[in-house]
Amino acid sequence: MADTMGHSATATRNTSVAISFCLLAVAPQVFEFIWSIGTIFGWGTGRGPATVLISHATALVAGAPAVLIGSIGGDTKKASSDVLLALIYSYPILAVAIVTLFMTIRSAQDYVGGIVLMALALFALWASSDLQGMRGFSFGAGTAPRMFGGLLVALGAAIALTGLLTDGPSMAHYSWRGPLFVMAAIVFFALAIRPLGVVVSAFASFMIAATGSHETRWLEAVIVGACLTLGCALLFPYVLGLPMPMFPRFLIQ
Repeated sequence: MADTMGHSATATRNTSVAISFCLLAVAPQVFEFIWSIGTIFGWGTGRGPATVLISHATALVAGAPAVLIGSIGGDTKKASSDVLLALIYSYPILAVAIVTLFMTIRSAQDYVGGIVLMALALFALWASSDLQGMRGFSFGAGTAPRMFGGLLVALGAAIALTGLLTDGPSMAHYSWRGPLFVMAAIVFFALAIRPLGVVVSAFASFMIAATGSHETRWLEAVIVGACLTLGCALLFPYVLGLPMPMFPRFLIQ
């Protein structure tokens, strides 16, 4: 009876983790749909809610399977961004969610943490899929994101495998403050890079992310943020050769 109760508890935990992974698999689509609602009120630009919903639903249900079948048949037609998102990001995470139902998780923190790292890496690979890669010995804009994305996928898989093979702690209480401010920093950088430039956007994004910790020492954060901003100002235009604005648009004009 004890074995039966233990198995039931494990199955319940696995089901909860699998459902969480399913939500993670469609998180980018849900985020874009929520973002698109603002276009109804004139906030921002982009596709409307109906277009976003239909496009992603079609990509998940029909577009991605069609591309997979076509690739087997030798069809090299370029897929849309929504279809690539389903193929590179959503389908692998959904597959992990299904496999999770049948796995014995010995260290939930390691397993879930590894899968989340893999999800971040897969999203980065999709986001950089339309960038030029390496040609010979010349680096392209997409070389570094794909390289680091591939390494992060391998690292996340190794951590998740550790959670299956070795005993470890179960899921502890999760604090949303850190991830919330980090995501806010990423969104701010994406929205501010064109009007404000690299210098202002990079420094402000770092300070927003630093707000996510109670242990932040602001003098040290300012110094580190200034150093990272200087590194970005040298890396993007001079090392990678990316035509990114350095300073706010109104100052240049």
